[in-house]
Amino acid sequence: MVGEIVPAHIFRAYDIRGIYNEDLSPWTMQRIGFALGMYARERNERSVVVGNDIRATSIMFVNALISGLLYAGVDVTDVGTTSFGVCAFSGWLLKKDIVAYVTASHLPPEWNGLKLYTGEGVGFQAEANEKIRAIAMATSKGYDGVPWSEIGHYHRLDMREEYIEYIARRFNRPELFEGRRIAVDCGNGSMGLVAPDVMRRVHLSAHVLFPEPDPAFPNRPSEPSESTLGALKSEIERAGVDFGAAFDGDGDRVVIVDDHGRVLSADQCGTILGKALLKEQKRPVSVLANVECSMLIERELGDLCSSIYRVPVGHTFLTREAKRTNAALGIESSGHYVIPSFFPFDDAMVVPLIIAEILTGTGRRLSELVDELPSFPKERRNLECADSVKFKVIDSLAASLRAEYGDKNINTMDGIRIDLEDGWVLIRASNTSPMIRVTVEGSTEAVKQKLMDEFVRRTGEAIKELS
Repeated sequence: MVGEIVPAHIFRAYDIRGIYNEDLSPWTMQRIGFALGMYARERNERSVVVGNDIRATSIMFVNALISGLLYAGVDVTDVGTTSFGVCAFSGWLLKKDIVAYVTASHLPPEWNGLKLYTGEGVGFQAEANEKIRAIAMATSKGYDGVPWSEIGHYHRLDMREEYIEYIARRFNRPELFEGRRIAVDCGNGSMGLVAPDVMRRVHLSAHVLFPEPDPAFPNRPSEPSESTLGALKSEIERAGVDFGAAFDGDGDRVVIVDDHGRVLSADQCGTILGKALLKEQKRPVSVLANVECSMLIERELGDLCSSIYRVPVGHTFLTREAKRTNAALGIESSGHYVIPSFFPFDDAMVVPLIIAEILTGTGRRLSELVDELPSFPKERRNLECADSVKFKVIDSLAASLRAEYGDKNINTMDGIRIDLEDGWVLIRASNTSPMIRVTVEGSTEAVKQKLMDEFVRRTGEAIKELS
């Protein structure tokens, strides 16, 4: 059972996550709710939208979270069990101060946690989560809430229909999806509560797999990947649909599969989205991509936008930087996309709709659009490195590599990324494991292998020296 102290390790850089009855209990979540409420009050914020995914523990945890928020004197609007997109949309449309969504996203069923956004759709950064952690730790063994006259107000509100209509207005031409058919794998997650109705409302014919919410995720894990999408690939072949889309457990990520059954990388999907979105712009706009994304982004989208900004790994950076850089698109290598012309947050629902719209507009098959993109070999290797020295290794390598390659070719915002004429290298310490990851991409297989051999060697030597 979880003890009386709120465990510090559940507070991660961009969210809160833990295993039921090992890291998280209703007691723990109530303390987190109180800490979030106190954090909000320190910032003169008093309104929080709360929602939750379909996990077995989510109702229990969301009620504990609400209890803590009300005890801190913060008003709560509860939008219920729904997708992440509906919850974030509710806070955004209602102009609330904070959005709090109980979920463990793509993790196994025994996990749960909390995802936090501002009402404007920007994910909480590490600094905010650290402050909430400090308050939670300080109040672990007991705390006094507000007087009864200052307890927060609570009400329930269902914003699902408003969300569906908002999306439908953006795809309001009756002929837009005529003749289009797609396969949608909801994976027994939260998108089963929303995606089929969105598809019907916009008149896009969809073969829907596993729409029934089930916290055991019986048909595939909540993480959609090449190895878990066999049913979707079979349905694409059987039904002869235009493409497939698979959502993760809470609906903030999507994986697209083309009409040949090939799983698109986030780089490929983002590039196809970017080409269409950038053509619609009437003013200079940028594209965001994290440091793990392919050089495909620069080579295919660089001439279509004013600039391409690289951001650290983590979807929260997309939401933070999108407004500041006037971005038309943000691409996260794990499958998050931010499309500010729809939402300022990373709701996966609109991605398959835009893909279908692109196919109608071009008259092409998705496989044809994929085949037109250049392919660059890419590989990652993990090197063991003690937590006590891994960041020292990165600092040491950054100093020597900067002296060798110059500031222009080195990016150290999140690890060390070296951009070369025929490829790139990323050396990055894991935030959660005792390892350093070396990722390389080359214009050819030979270039990739040469870069991998060289930088694995150099990283290994630095680890050995500092250990």
